[in-house]
Amino acid sequence: MTQATDGNKERRTFLGVLLGGFSALLVAAFGWPVYRFLAPQQVGEGVSVRVDKKDIPIGAAHFFSFRGSPAVLLQPKAGEYIALSAVCTHLGCIVKWEADRGEFFCPCHAGRFAMDGTVLGGPPPKPLESLSVVLEGDQVLVG
Repeated sequence: MTQATDGNKERRTFLGVLLGGFSALLVAAFGWPVYRFLAPQQVGEGVSVRVDKKDIPIGAAHFFSFRGSPAVLLQPKAGEYIALSAVCTHLGCIVKWEADRGEFFCPCHAGRFAMDGTVLGGPPPKPLESLSVVLEGDQVLVG
C-alpha cells in the first residue's frame, strides 16, 4: 500500500509544480501589459525634432513622431509655423488634416479643430496641445 501512496504523492507534487508554473506564466502574460499601461512613461525633456522647411508647404500638414506620440507641423502663411500634438483630447485618437476645409478632423467621434488647435465642434474638451517651434535657417525645430 505504501508504493501506491508514494506514487500518488509524486503525481500530486508533479501536478502542483506544473499548475504553479502555468499560473506564474499566466500572471506574467496578463500582468506585463497592465504594468506597461499603468507605469509612468519616461519622456526626454531635451528631445526635439528638426524638419526641413521645404517639407511643409503652405496650407499643408506634415505629420511626424514627437516624443513617442504623433504630432503635426503646419505652415498657415509663408514663414509662419505651428506645431501641435496630433492626438485628440477626447479619447486619444489621431486627428486627420482636411486641407480643403483647413481644419483637423477626429474620425472617432467627429471632433473638429481649427488650424491653431482650438476646438471647433464635437466632444473634445480642450484644444490640441501646442508644441514650441523655433526657426533655424532652413529647418524648423519642434520641442
